[in-house]
Amino acid sequence: MPAILQAQNMNLHAYITELSKTSSVRAIMLDMLCTAALDVVRQLSIPTYFFTPSGASAFAFYLNLLEFDTTSALSLKDYGNNPISFPGLPPVLASDCPLFLLDREFDSYKSFMQNFRCIVKSDGILMNTFESLEPKAISALREGLCVPSFNMPPVYSIGPLVTETGEKETEERHECLKWLDSQPKGTVVFLCFGSMGGFPLDQIKQIAIGLENSGQRFLWVIKVFVNLDPKKIFNTSIPEFEMDQILPEGFLDRTKDRGMIVKTWAPQIQVLHHESVGGFVTHCGWNSILEAVTAGKPMVCWPLYAEQSLNKVLLEDHDTRLGVAMEGYDQDMVGAEEVEAKVRWLLEGEGSKLLKEHTKTMMDKAGEALTETGPSSQAFVEFLMDLEKQQLSKTKI
Repeated sequence: MPAILQAQNMNLHAYITELSKTSSVRAIMLDMLCTAALDVVRQLSIPTYFFTPSGASAFAFYLNLLEFDTTSALSLKDYGNNPISFPGLPPVLASDCPLFLLDREFDSYKSFMQNFRCIVKSDGILMNTFESLEPKAISALREGLCVPSFNMPPVYSIGPLVTETGEKETEERHECLKWLDSQPKGTVVFLCFGSMGGFPLDQIKQIAIGLENSGQRFLWVIKVFVNLDPKKIFNTSIPEFEMDQILPEGFLDRTKDRGMIVKTWAPQIQVLHHESVGGFVTHCGWNSILEAVTAGKPMVCWPLYAEQSLNKVLLEDHDTRLGVAMEGYDQDMVGAEEVEAKVRWLLEGEGSKLLKEHTKTMMDKAGEALTETGPSSQAFVEFLMDLEKQQLSKTKI
């Protein structure tokens, strides 16, 4: 990937140069994986900012790892089951870390560290998060605690940036929304694992047995993968499949009065905001977390790849308390008994009441963050003001 992006630098330089003939290029915003473009933008003396779609906690972890890489000869895997303490984060286990970062000899590790050496040289970093959700991580980033060996650029938390939830009058409502309309308030558990998340057939059957035995209402989005490798982000899914071929015999008939299964995709934001949904079993992708938080839905965490286990650590932290882990998610198989237990606990257990209270409180804080005087709106104003200062400074020169 870095070589492919690097190969585009000449075209990028030509494009920006041509654009500058008719427009004033005030700044360039780069994705955190597009650091190869930084050299080009610097040559043209244009302020450069990075946007990270992940949360502040995951980003703080990456920067802490950059500092760790600079000051230690160890790899994360060397910690075994001992917790790793980084500024701005709850204790993290090596098993919570992305697999591609566990060994400093991995090419993926070296590439990632090079990326972040570039990112800290930028003029600022914009993040899709908000103060109340990740106060410790945001504070540690702003104070430069994660990378004391480097000069930390400004950090702007401008989230939660989530797609609007309203349904357009002209669009046909998804069948699952119509089904949810007929269910009692707060009684449905929603299971969805992202655009690239899924399970092999054996695990799908265990989930099905657990849902059936729980006796609870459910809406489940299913993807089926061929030769699924959990170490890979990209796996080959089966676009067309028959439900009765992948589910336990008779499952659909036995659960037809309280469950619905959707192939491949459902309108997740609209589902989460539906009053019938009482909880969310999620892979802990950052967008899904923000969508659940803004909808006020408690989560059962089932991380699958990338930084999702780090996100799980944040959700389970005693200061956050927005989710609980599905036990065995990091093993070969989560058993039907665990699925049953967690679904029951989430929808009707006494212990889940505190989780639901925390979730509702965080939903309100998410809304407040984006008001005119809210911290995220103010952070974006601060970004614009800093950008203006850079422009004035450049003009004086």
